[in-house]
Amino acid sequence: MALAILGSLYWTISISMTSRGKIHKNYRRLQEQLVADFSEIGELSRGAVKSKELEFCPPELENYVPCYNASEKLDSEEPNYAHVEFERRCPRESSVEEGCVVPTPMDYRIPLRWPTGRDFIWKDNVKITGEEFSSGSLTKRMMVEEEHISFHSNSLMVNGVEDYTHQIAEMIGLRSESDLNNAGVRTVLDIGCGFGSFGAYLFLKQVLTMCIAGYEISGSQVQITLERGLPAMIASLTSKQLPYPFLSFDMVHCAQCGVDWGARDGIFLLEVNRVLRPGGYFVWTSPSNTLRSLRVPQNQRQWALIRNLAESLCWDMMSQQDETIVWKKTDKKMCYKSRKSGPEICSRDLDAESPYYKPLNPCISGIGSHRWVSIEGRRTWPACATMNSTEVSLYGVDPQDFSEDGLRWSAGVSNYWALLSPLIFSDHPKRPGDEDPSTPFNMLRNVLDMNAQLGGFNAALLGAGKSVWVMNVVPTSSVNHLSLILDRGFLGVRHDWCEAFPSYPRTYDLVHADRLLSSETFRKRRCSFLKLFLEMDRLLRPETARSMAMRLKWDARRVEIGINSDDSLLICQKPFLKKPVSADH
Repeated sequence: MALAILGSLYWTISISMTSRGKIHKNYRRLQEQLVADFSEIGELSRGAVKSKELEFCPPELENYVPCYNASEKLDSEEPNYAHVEFERRCPRESSVEEGCVVPTPMDYRIPLRWPTGRDFIWKDNVKITGEEFSSGSLTKRMMVEEEHISFHSNSLMVNGVEDYTHQIAEMIGLRSESDLNNAGVRTVLDIGCGFGSFGAYLFLKQVLTMCIAGYEISGSQVQITLERGLPAMIASLTSKQLPYPFLSFDMVHCAQCGVDWGARDGIFLLEVNRVLRPGGYFVWTSPSNTLRSLRVPQNQRQWALIRNLAESLCWDMMSQQDETIVWKKTDKKMCYKSRKSGPEICSRDLDAESPYYKPLNPCISGIGSHRWVSIEGRRTWPACATMNSTEVSLYGVDPQDFSEDGLRWSAGVSNYWALLSPLIFSDHPKRPGDEDPSTPFNMLRNVLDMNAQLGGFNAALLGAGKSVWVMNVVPTSSVNHLSLILDRGFLGVRHDWCEAFPSYPRTYDLVHADRLLSSETFRKRRCSFLKLFLEMDRLLRPETARSMAMRLKWDARRVEIGINSDDSLLICQKPFLKKPVSADH
């Protein structure tokens, strides 16, 4: 082995010193493969000495979320927002306790099959105190049974959400919520989303809702929404911009979301305006909006401030009923030039399309973007998922590359499904009396694509009829095509994988990481592979991942995809392990 390594090393160095122009493409590929194999031999040779299974973290960390410190209030960079509780702060050194695996709760159970799991979740799978069972807003109520938390479609609570959604549709001039998609509403950002009931109902109408809420020690809105198999992530309006491009959502919704829209001269409304597409809707439901509440002088002043700012943002108030107000963002750029007052248009240096947790801007973004297109002028779902050559070119993407990406993932999903079937197709629990779902059924519902590229994996899964949703993540170290992904009618976020992802443990069924660690950034070891594994608790690159997978107690196997392909697939399955209880307890 030593002779083979030395010979390979000499051959690799000699090729590396050859002029780049003289190296044939296939030789370059062989060289890169050799370097990868050489690295793997080194990892395995050190494994006998250094590698060992990691220990479990303390039980109090079973719901641990890095970057959100639950023991202290963090100082914000904004002077008016000092001591913001649970503000995101993610220094590179913060991580899960070094060298330990986040434990699974002792009473954790495999989630119920979809779509049953949307309406019933195991009570012990989420951290909750009990105070949230029947309190809170319309979208933040639930019923507790012996083992389950219930959001059943026959309950009065969900019927209330149905009536509420119907009311919103009528307020924007539609006959019913079934017409939302045809009116250009495909993606919704739900701020302070309760436990996802609004998004769960809209999902039935072909409308995809991203639930966001701040970090919570218990009774987490985000954790419960994800447990139901619905899109969610930790995010809030405090001092930083949200990690989405401008002009990304067709509707922004707030039902008793706890945001003070008049604070700081209405800067949070400016952030809503930034992520809202032209012609999109802002829906605000709050007890402070009722006629009775507006008789209070303080509420009158607050309402006047918000109303005047909305007008200066070129929003039209379409309707007000009971506690709900609906505004429509203008799709006419000329409106901003005809204003007599209001926030300025952002300068070019402040008008970044995809800011990554930058401070909130008191200006109007996206006016000069080629993506300034009214939601009524866009193709509706699902036609928008397939872009033509002219549309793709506007994003700086070669149409042929886009087409080849789609073909690649259509074939890839078919191959993946065949390879994964023995692992993921299983008889998941069902409630007594429930009928068996139509075959094949499986455990996959929440999918995290760590390197989404053009969103091809998401498109291929939906094209194959898989009942999943995908969190498309565009790494900050890669080419940014997040706006293209969102404009295709998908959901996604910008993220730096040297930091922890803003989600609770045990919230994704499948993590997909195509070519993530093959990028030049990760070859330079910008951040620790082990920390990335610990924080994601999932799989990454095959050649590097195999030894780490064993340390994390995963069942891992490497599969060659095909004879004519240079790619191979590492399949890692996180086993159902629980921290053993000592004899003393």
